[in-house]
Amino acid sequence: MTNTTTLQAPFRYDVVGSLLRPASLKQAHAQLAAGAITADQELAVQHAEIKRIVAEQLKLGLHAVTDGEFSRSWWHLDFLWGLTGVGKYDYHQSYRFKGDHTRTDNAELVGPVAYNPDHPFFEAFSYLQSLVPDGVLAKQTIPSPTMLFRDNRSDHWNQFYDTWDAYLTAVAQAYHATIVHFYDLGCRYLQLDDTTWAFLISKLNDPHADRDHYTQLAQDSVRVINAVLADLPADLTVTTHICRGNFKSTYLFSGGYDVVAPYLGQLNYDGLFLEYDNQRAGNFDVLDQIWNGDVHKRIVLGLVTSKFPELEKASDLQARIQAAATKVPLENLALSTQCGFASTEEGNQLTEAQQWAKLALVIGTAKDVWPTI
Repeated sequence: MTNTTTLQAPFRYDVVGSLLRPASLKQAHAQLAAGAITADQELAVQHAEIKRIVAEQLKLGLHAVTDGEFSRSWWHLDFLWGLTGVGKYDYHQSYRFKGDHTRTDNAELVGPVAYNPDHPFFEAFSYLQSLVPDGVLAKQTIPSPTMLFRDNRSDHWNQFYDTWDAYLTAVAQAYHATIVHFYDLGCRYLQLDDTTWAFLISKLNDPHADRDHYTQLAQDSVRVINAVLADLPADLTVTTHICRGNFKSTYLFSGGYDVVAPYLGQLNYDGLFLEYDNQRAGNFDVLDQIWNGDVHKRIVLGLVTSKFPELEKASDLQARIQAAATKVPLENLALSTQCGFASTEEGNQLTEAQQWAKLALVIGTAKDVWPTI
């Protein structure tokens, strides 16, 4: 694995993706929705705020920076809507977060799914790339393909495909072509965000759930993800973030990685960002199964919560990293926050200053643990 920097991504200290949306951007989105400003006017606000937060990330010293996902409202739906064959509809149900309710937007199949050469995320990435200096990577985040074929989003698959396998093959091809185009635009670091594995943890631990059904979903997920990753350019780093849900500092899923570790160990990613911020995420017992002895793969420990403003103690973080190193070599570990700060534009319950303090803690701790960074 090689990159345009002399360091290896995922980096010893890394950023998951989303950042808190400033009030000016939220206001511009609302004004655009109300017809009070034009799309170009909203884009001008968006670009100004992205330029500002890229500068803040560079000031912190991050080796990879994101646009904070400022060009989208949802971490996943905006991307799915941009694929050919995927439409938007009102689900009429909120996602079941522990303690709050989301908007009811969702995605559904409206035709055969395919790569869209005019996907709006391409233009958004190009703007981010224009702001990033040499020696720093512009990190692109998109939802995992599992987010399209899981649950009700694929209810209509048999209207467009003769078999479920044919549908999964089309999803993999659409994603693969999309990632190749990101590469052609200059992307060398891309992340697939995925709540499916946390969903499967909850289902496979549920004695009343249809275990065969969810085991098949796990197998399908491995198959599609590895098909997406096959034959990508050697100097493109692709990671995943295994997310447990993130909305206004709440969450969707709990449970350790035990039941999904055998599947995670089969995934051909260059790195996995794993949430380990509290007891809800379990312990490091199966970390070695997830890593699966791959000396080219890094496990990024999400030990610093992005949900709450209180700063963890660096000494506690260092001790937990050393504990993880009994399962995976220290050389193959890295550190990040457990999730992004605003998976939806509403954002978590902390201030922007507290957000930067969290990232500064990640960087300082990592430099102490890996002093040769």
